[in-house]
Amino acid sequence: MKYYVVADVHGFFTELQTALSEKGFFEDKQEHKLVVCGDLFDRGREAVKMQEFILDLLKKDEVILIRGNHEDLFEDFIDNISLRLTPNVMRTAHWTNGTVETVLQLTDMILMAAVYQPKRCAAMAKETPFYTEILPKMQNYYETKNYIFVHGWIPCVVFGRGTQPTDIFAYDKEWRTANADRWEQARWLNGMLAANKGVREPGKTIVCGHWHCSYGHAVLDGKGTEFDENADYTPYYGDGIIAIDASTAGSGKVNCIVLEDEE
Repeated sequence: MKYYVVADVHGFFTELQTALSEKGFFEDKQEHKLVVCGDLFDRGREAVKMQEFILDLLKKDEVILIRGNHEDLFEDFIDNISLRLTPNVMRTAHWTNGTVETVLQLTDMILMAAVYQPKRCAAMAKETPFYTEILPKMQNYYETKNYIFVHGWIPCVVFGRGTQPTDIFAYDKEWRTANADRWEQARWLNGMLAANKGVREPGKTIVCGHWHCSYGHAVLDGKGTEFDENADYTPYYGDGIIAIDASTAGSGKVNCIVLEDEE
């Protein structure tokens, strides 16, 4: 099976289409699937187009969806909307992370209507195809003979937030059976840092998103910087890891890698 793999497309439908076209996804006559390693929406302005594209791939059984931390944010937002959507909404994490904007795009509501009718907003969000058809198809990880696809990283023992060089990581061989809370925590981890600290799956390569690739190039390999004109957002290849988050909102690009492996 041939896998076209992307992550953290964040509602940037045009950039995703460009990346897939460049890799030959649409012209490929062999059996193939798109793997999305989490974070379909937020930040970009093309949520509706992205939703329609994913629905079409689901109907054709041509996509594998991994749940990201922004999918968690979406559910948390609409389940607790009276707390999350207030007149001071622009100061909340759900606004800065793009959750509110995604809900507005998918429901076709304006902000003030959502603020003053939060329960109606939540009800409409729960009627969107994203909530009813796409979210239920998302999984914590997908595994082939040689690869494991996740969002942040596999569940492991972490002392710290899982994002700082001083944090301590420890491998957990039972990570596949981790509970929902541990998987939610794992979606926020910096996979490049975790791999560098020794949390890797023996005999496999873990493909992840969530954390900008420039971190691996700059901080771990000492090449370039994380965010300015010298930042390298191309896929990061390390021991047991391929990280592919291109930080699309800043770079304007989506990374797409092509892998062939047994299902």
